[in-house]
Amino acid sequence: MKRNGMEKLLARHNDILKELDEKDYVLVQDLCEKFNVSSVTIRKDLNYLESLGLLFRNHGGASKHVRYAYEKNVDEKENINVEAKQNIAKAALSLIQENDCIILASGTTMHYLARMLVNFGPLTVLTSSLRVAIELCNNPNINIIQLGGEVRKSSTSIVGSISETILKQFSCNKLFLGVDGIDMDFGISTSNAAEAHLNQLMIECSDKVVILADSSKLNVKGFGKIADLDKIDYLITDSDILEEDKNKLEEIGIRVIVK
Repeated sequence: MKRNGMEKLLARHNDILKELDEKDYVLVQDLCEKFNVSSVTIRKDLNYLESLGLLFRNHGGASKHVRYAYEKNVDEKENINVEAKQNIAKAALSLIQENDCIILASGTTMHYLARMLVNFGPLTVLTSSLRVAIELCNNPNINIIQLGGEVRKSSTSIVGSISETILKQFSCNKLFLGVDGIDMDFGISTSNAAEAHLNQLMIECSDKVVILADSSKLNVKGFGKIADLDKIDYLITDSDILEEDKNKLEEIGIRVIVK
């Protein structure tokens, strides 16, 4: 973020910004202890720095980036963090075994994973994503179950009561799920409420939950909550994840795979 015009920063302001550069987000309570000042003072500091466009305020602290995910068209997402998504998808292959019955949810990382399954099988894949199903049609060894229902054109995926009714008829080994946000308090989330509800049911009918998400999704919230973090078995992400975040996730019991 850039500074707007001429402004006066105290030494403490610069120290707060330095702390933010190192951690990507800061808490009011931690800053109070670090600088030995009141919470009122720190909140004023953060509000002032936000007015200069140097950070984003949020409940209890501040972040370097906006911590709320907004809905993007799938074509726009295809061009974001491409290399990281490809590496994450490749790492997910190690968790898939022959004769598994798995769920591939919607999302661009799932598209990459589907393409990498071209020579894999035998395998049964249940999916809400039209693009994933089309990709998998190239493999005669994969049995594809496409959820039916309302089509969300922005994500080329299926949502709604019809898909939820169909989903309840199945039990799967693993769920591979992309998310818009992973927050230590709020849990995993997505920007669409209907997608979130379908994802909740996917978790319920799966033995293991594998989240595929690049590090930009950490400390971000989407509109629709999917589940608390204790529902996650694996997180596959990229090497830009902060060590502090990785440690917190592992303390919860999540196995974090960094690629």
